[in-house]
Amino acid sequence: MMIHQFILAAPKPGMSAQEFQDYWANVHAVKFASKIPQIRKYLIDSRIPFAGDLGDPKLPHQGIAEIWLANGEEQLASLQSEEFLQGARLDEPNWAAFWQTIVLDTTAHEVVPGPVEAVPGRVKLTVLLKRAPGLDLAEYRARTLGEYAQVVAKAPGLRRALHAHTVDGYYVFGEAGFDSVEQLWFDDEQALADALASPWFAELKEAQQGLVDPKYVFSLAVTETWIIGPEAR
Repeated sequence: MMIHQFILAAPKPGMSAQEFQDYWANVHAVKFASKIPQIRKYLIDSRIPFAGDLGDPKLPHQGIAEIWLANGEEQLASLQSEEFLQGARLDEPNWAAFWQTIVLDTTAHEVVPGPVEAVPGRVKLTVLLKRAPGLDLAEYRARTLGEYAQVVAKAPGLRRALHAHTVDGYYVFGEAGFDSVEQLWFDDEQALADALASPWFAELKEAQQGLVDPKYVFSLAVTETWIIGPEAR
């Protein structure tokens, strides 16, 4: 199964969210990141202003790169490539506050199947989750794909849902910052807001009790731009 990597990035000081997102999609992605040969798929999520974003304090990040790599060997090769070292990496300080970047490598599971291609107007909620203190990691993974996923699937207006577990390598020397990434797709911002205001969201919060640490639940509402994909190259 491919590595599904999430890279949350924030604008460098003095750069607006719009300038940051425009540079990322139109300059960095096209001129640098997409040239890395090992990247099979590449999607940019641009954050939209959304009052319902979860977390306190709110995340400072204004976008997410979603990158698919075939395996760990190709990931290592990508980080050693000239296209990364002399291209994408050198360009980072031009637009990103790289010291705020969050990177998670995951194994993704489709909970609710749906269209993968970018749909005009569609909005996606990406949620970072940490398991409840004391909960075994294997149990957390099983439950998020079991009874919890069944609750997620009942969200009104939901078009697609993904639950991605952080890979084992992040636990070799301790705890990963987050244990999984959840993604929920809706037709538009209003549909997302309606879902979060519905009785379903209260049911979801109840399902998270004993499963998720409420102090470590953060979300970004975004729109999608495929740079490479949705078919793998």
